[in-house]
Amino acid sequence: MSEFMGLPEFVPYHLAIIMDGNGRWAKSRGLPRLAGHRAGVENLRRILRASSEFGIKILTIYAFSTENWGRPEAEVRGLMNILETVIDRELNELHANGVQLRHIGELEGLSPMLQSKVLKAIELTRNNDQLILNVAFNYGGRQDLVQAFRRIVEDGIPADQIDETLIDYYLYTAGQPDPDLVVRTAGEMRLSNFLLWQASYAEYYATPVFWPDFDREELRKAIWYFARRERRFGLVPQP
Repeated sequence: MSEFMGLPEFVPYHLAIIMDGNGRWAKSRGLPRLAGHRAGVENLRRILRASSEFGIKILTIYAFSTENWGRPEAEVRGLMNILETVIDRELNELHANGVQLRHIGELEGLSPMLQSKVLKAIELTRNNDQLILNVAFNYGGRQDLVQAFRRIVEDGIPADQIDETLIDYYLYTAGQPDPDLVVRTAGEMRLSNFLLWQASYAEYYATPVFWPDFDREELRKAIWYFARRERRFGLVPQP
């Protein structure tokens, strides 16, 4: 029996995904780019369900980067509409399934209506504990560090008291363990400004599969890859 028929003993506690390839998926089918983004949203529903079933406790998804504002205006507007539609359509089901929604990134730039809906979703689900879903929307790893350092300065913390633990506290992911595994779909081999601090010692898994086609079996393969890794965190293997 293939190892991919089951799961290893240890699965990632915190999984982060760079959901790449929606546009190329659409282009390969003669469809507009937004059709790919909509297909990506549908796939997220499947991966959320599989992540919960597989025992993953935190899922962080890269939905919209600070650099994505530079895309064509129609595409940006469409992505905002998709986010709003997802909240309207999926919030009650996510809440019923015990998903706690968190936003990492800046709300600035989103319409007041969309900001209100994001905050409402966070408040509604804040006590859920089946799975934490961090939605990195208008997020950048460098911007995450800049805002953390600015808040440290604003709080008047002396330089000699600044250490890694303190910086962790000021990041958008404060209170959460770092990701164990970063998955990137569509074959690219870069982090693209995603969780630069938090993913320092995460395992990295790249697959050529476009995000809309990254199903539960592809997720299972990624988990098996993680299980075979020897995590050293900068140390040497123990004899």
